[in-house]
Amino acid sequence: MLKRRAALLLPAMLPALAMAEAWKPGGQVRIVVGSAAGGTTDVMARLVAQYLQGRWGTPVVVENRTGAGGTIGTLEVVRAKPDGLTLFKGNIGPQAIAYSLFRNLPYRPDQLSNIAGTIRGPNVLVVNATNSVRTMPEFAAWLRANPGKIAYASTGAGQSTHLSPVWMLQLLNVEAIHIAHRGSAPAQTDLLAGNVGFLIDNLTGVMEQIRAGRLRPLAVTSLERNGQLPDVPTMRESLPELAGYEVNTWFGLFGPAALPPEIVNALNAAIGDFLALPATKARFEELGGAPFQVTPTQFDAFVAAEIEKWRGIIRKEGLELDAN
Repeated sequence: MLKRRAALLLPAMLPALAMAEAWKPGGQVRIVVGSAAGGTTDVMARLVAQYLQGRWGTPVVVENRTGAGGTIGTLEVVRAKPDGLTLFKGNIGPQAIAYSLFRNLPYRPDQLSNIAGTIRGPNVLVVNATNSVRTMPEFAAWLRANPGKIAYASTGAGQSTHLSPVWMLQLLNVEAIHIAHRGSAPAQTDLLAGNVGFLIDNLTGVMEQIRAGRLRPLAVTSLERNGQLPDVPTMRESLPELAGYEVNTWFGLFGPAALPPEIVNALNAAIGDFLALPATKARFEELGGAPFQVTPTQFDAFVAAEIEKWRGIIRKEGLELDAN
């Protein structure tokens, strides 16, 4: 009897299963990026867009909606129809840090669907190669000799490139001036022009400038040294004050809340196939990062844990900003 019922049910289930596996967008897809072109988030969005367009045979375009540490772009996606045609290339800033840092943030975590991780890796502290500072002890001494006078760039208020130096400066008990930019490319431009003294950016975003000899890396923020920069120490090993310091950044694909499970699962599977490509792994390794492959359920748990982690750090430092 059970076998007969199963036999009768199976044909009825097959169309639904096929739809879940074969979901494709019914029109042009746009991937919104909350920062300027040229940074890690933008680069990852364009790599993903190129892959998905080839996979689906459907146009996939990247749109940069900069400002407020990625929150402006996030809000645009929050308000979009949950049909899979509007996605967001998010990261640790607007999808974790922002919830505690901004007092008037116009969206909540439950207004987004966490679809898939893409890449993760450390941040790195860099100075202009013309700067005489070459080590972390020299860097700390430089800051202490110029209290509140040295400026540092970030890729936007509320990004890990903002909170990473805030935490470091607190531990070193020194002050510096924060200058927010609308992405990694303009922040790097300001550093190369000598308008700011240092930058803590995603390693993936500044690796090419490091290789070209234009920027000098002083330390990475991860627990261990990075294989692409084996001679560059971690913050933790550089100075006693930074023994407990560790930051890793991450990037992922998000969509509006109420995105149907079949769309979430299809997108997650597509990103998983993209991350498994040898060319993708090689490109990520060149950038100093690693594929961040998780299921939707695992990504949900990861994002929730990151929100809690940064809430504790931000409250401890007493930081609070207006989202604008």
